[in-house]
Amino acid sequence: MRPATKKKAYAAAGVDIALGNQVKQGLQEKVQRTYGPEVLGRIGGFGGLFRAEFGQMKEPVLVSSIDGVGTKLKIAVALNSHESVAQDLVNHCINDIAVTGARPLFFLDYIGSERLDPAVFDQLISGFTKACKAGNCALIGGETAQLPDLYHHGEYDLAGCIVGVVDRTKILDGSRIVPSDLLLGLPSSGLHTNGYSLARKVLLQQMRLGLAAKPEGLTRPLGEELLRIHKNYQPLLSAVPSGRIKGAAHITGGGLIDNIPRVLPPTCDALVDTSSWKVPPIFRLIQRGGNVSSEEMFEVFNMGIGMVLVVARHQAEEVASKTGAKVIGQITPGSGKVLLT
Repeated sequence: MRPATKKKAYAAAGVDIALGNQVKQGLQEKVQRTYGPEVLGRIGGFGGLFRAEFGQMKEPVLVSSIDGVGTKLKIAVALNSHESVAQDLVNHCINDIAVTGARPLFFLDYIGSERLDPAVFDQLISGFTKACKAGNCALIGGETAQLPDLYHHGEYDLAGCIVGVVDRTKILDGSRIVPSDLLLGLPSSGLHTNGYSLARKVLLQQMRLGLAAKPEGLTRPLGEELLRIHKNYQPLLSAVPSGRIKGAAHITGGGLIDNIPRVLPPTCDALVDTSSWKVPPIFRLIQRGGNVSSEEMFEVFNMGIGMVLVVARHQAEEVASKTGAKVIGQITPGSGKVLLT
């Protein structure tokens, strides 16, 4: 009789190395779909290798950012639907560097979990690769960690790091913004990746709505609405001729009120006409259900505007035609604040 196999001590402590190796099988083939000739080496090394070639750029500047998805992950776990939140993360990171005028080069992910679930891991990698390929961005590395003492059963966390490049002479820093410039708003697809702690509290706890419910005004079940994928705006920005955009703000945590000032000169205000676009029903539902003030809504959520561009008045029509944006306000003399009207 063969002796019983003794469970390894590390696995008994909650970290299964064999499981980690199992879920990563076939990973190389999946991420290679995002590779261009600049990527050297293979997934699994100690560092991702990327051969930098910047073409006609006179003074290339690397731009980096790191972010997460927040408690939107709670919705993904509840619905056992994980691919979209991985896409959210990539697109969010791309947008964060796109506002400087940068194009993405490569992305790295981090997945921390109570225990690696092969099916969940496969969905996440699928989402990462899909969004990276669509964004012309190589997925060159990442990290997975089994942390049973930090996460509840079935839970995980995501983080992503992105690196891009922009020619120094074409960096968008808001320095050319002047009074009389116009604000153009690009529509969001929903909440994107911010405000989910408040949204969940209002919708699921206070209003006691189920994720399968379809409240009045929504065109799909609540869970699907909350998992709408965060848009990638970089392709739209790159379609605009150089010099037309003076500044850009990604409307994430802090909403319109806190994000637009990040690109304003200290002598300018942004006057936003909140009646110039139709706020999507999901935001109105949250506001009514939680009795949230309009000012707080605009400071927590994007309210239907995922990216704001600042352009000269005489070039607004051209930029709008190339991006699908619409005028939502203007720049006025001031002190670097957002004023809602």
